[in-house]
Amino acid sequence: MLSQEKKFLSTDQLNSSYQGRHSVEVYRHLDDLPTDVIQLFENPEQVNFQLGLPWLINLVKTVYKGHEGVRLYVLRRLGRPMAVLPILATKMATGWQVQGLSNYYTSFYEPIIETEIDISPLIQAVLKAHAPVVSMRFSPMNPASATYKKLKNALLANRLHPFNFFCFGNWYLDVSGDWDAYFKSRSGTLRNTIKRMTKKFEADGGTMDLHRDAHNLHEALEDYQKVYTTSWKEAEPYPEFIPGLIQIYADQGALRLGIARLNGQAIAAQLWVMINKKSFIFKVAYDENFKSYAPGTLVTAMLMKHVLAHDNVNEVDFLTGDDLYKKNWMSHRRERWGIIAYNPKTLGGAAGFLREVLGRALRPVILSLQTLTSQIRNYQY
Repeated sequence: MLSQEKKFLSTDQLNSSYQGRHSVEVYRHLDDLPTDVIQLFENPEQVNFQLGLPWLINLVKTVYKGHEGVRLYVLRRLGRPMAVLPILATKMATGWQVQGLSNYYTSFYEPIIETEIDISPLIQAVLKAHAPVVSMRFSPMNPASATYKKLKNALLANRLHPFNFFCFGNWYLDVSGDWDAYFKSRSGTLRNTIKRMTKKFEADGGTMDLHRDAHNLHEALEDYQKVYTTSWKEAEPYPEFIPGLIQIYADQGALRLGIARLNGQAIAAQLWVMINKKSFIFKVAYDENFKSYAPGTLVTAMLMKHVLAHDNVNEVDFLTGDDLYKKNWMSHRRERWGIIAYNPKTLGGAAGFLREVLGRALRPVILSLQTLTSQIRNYQY
């Protein structure tokens, strides 16, 4: 039974060029999704676990709990669901700001689209439901994907002005051999560090544990959180998010939670997720009081050996950021970008558009001035 809070946009509210073949449904609660829409998430989740419904459910439950702007727009063609656009709409003084249903934790976002369908009706529906929309922002995405292009074209078709922006680099390993071949291909410095520190760690009472399911999960979660609080990491802004995530993927058998202990005390922990022959490295942390053991390196080595030797993965994804150490473990780099689109019919949208144009035009000049200033300072020195 669908909730009474679910809203429909009938086919005659869509652009007449669609001739009644398409309709848009709007869901405020993920619990209301019908079976055929739930099934639409299954294939994308195999590409990246953050495109799956379990990820979105945990995000809404722990980060956006009670937020009135959570929406899932579903495009149907002849009754069949063909696309889903998860968004978060926020009312501002100048109008509505719409973004993809993502946040600080998200390293990959995109609408779910089947086949070659045009998703312009979804953007049209969002604009009508939240008028006036000032801006729409979607990130982080794969700029080379067909979905990225479809979303940008849909924004243009609805007379919004989209701009691309860089989010972060994404390092990943394209697996081409077993653990032994992989280990031999690493730098001599990394191999020596792993060998030397493994001996020291084990001699001083160190042990490694790998948690893959719900067995002893409570203890493992406590150890993870203890390590995180003693690491260099900032406190989690949403403390329920990680425990919820760990529980979800433990229940699925997709959890790879590695913990290094020294004489029983947890000193390093890493949270990986295993989906469809892909391993995603989501969180890493170690107690800085035990930095001399290189415990983060040892946990990464342990987990890497496991996913290569036992899970037979074909890709390992380090997700977010260009941290220098990631290059030691990964083989390739790609980028994640976003799209910000402004509505010129609104005062806030017009102002945002002008800021974007001027900022991009002046950026080369500013960079040149910064370079010149630096050269002058170096010369004077």
